[in-house]
Order: sequence, then structure tokens, then C-alpha cells
Amino acid sequence: MSGWTGRESGRVSLFLAAAMIGVLAIIGLAYDGAGQLRSLQRADDLAAEAARSGGQMIDRARAIEGGPKEIDEPSARAAVATYLSAAGGVGGHDVSFPVVDGEKQIRVRVTISYRRDLLGLFGFENTVTVTGEATARALTGAP
Repeated sequence: MSGWTGRESGRVSLFLAAAMIGVLAIIGLAYDGAGQLRSLQRADDLAAEAARSGGQMIDRARAIEGGPKEIDEPSARAAVATYLSAAGGVGGHDVSFPVVDGEKQIRVRVTISYRRDLLGLFGFENTVTVTGEATARALTGAP
């Protein structure tokens, strides 16, 4: 005799099925949440490196003449585009040149898409877009 009565058979199976869905949802949150955080970190890193490469492009003609060492916008945009194209996997980017305390800086915003693997199974949006941003300035001479 197994100890099970006819009325109780199958109840444990239903409970386990419901519990497994909950466990899979928690695993999906952890896995895809970590992936989204990695994508955000990558976007920040790419933006920082792209801004750094663009910030190295100064207007050499003005600097040689003794003028201020200022970021050359066309060269900086080209340097950012070259860096991001070599890095690959970038959904898009935006470059601007804010002036802070009389000094021209370069600001790069990078957009990356992350595809959710597990949460898409539970009806969440499959693709999430993350954005990283960084600002750099041309360092010339003394700090």
C-alpha cells in the first residue's frame, strides 16, 4: 500500500510545477539582470575610451601658432567613430562638445542593445537598450 488516497494524487505535482515556474523566473531575473548590468558597464567603458580617443584630437594648427590647445571637432568625431567601429557591437553613438568653465570638452553617449534570453520566455520585452556616457577634456601641460 502506497499511503496515497485517490483524492490526494496529483496535488504534489501541481505544486511542484507552480514552484518550478517561480524558481525559473527568479533564475531568469538573476541571469538577465546580470547580463543587462554587464551591457551597461560595457557601454560606459566604450563611451569612456571613445571620449578619450576623441579628446586627444587637438587643433594642431592653432596650438602651433601659440593659440589655445582645443579639441578639433571633426577630427574628434572621426576618432570616436573609428574607435567604436573597431570595438563593434555598438547600436549607436552621439558626440557633443560642451564648454565647461571656458574649456571645450567632448561628451560621448553610446547605446547598446541587450537581448534577454530567459525573461523573454515569461512575456518580458526581449530586447533592452542601455546607454553609457563619458566626458573627456584635452589635458595640456600642468594639471
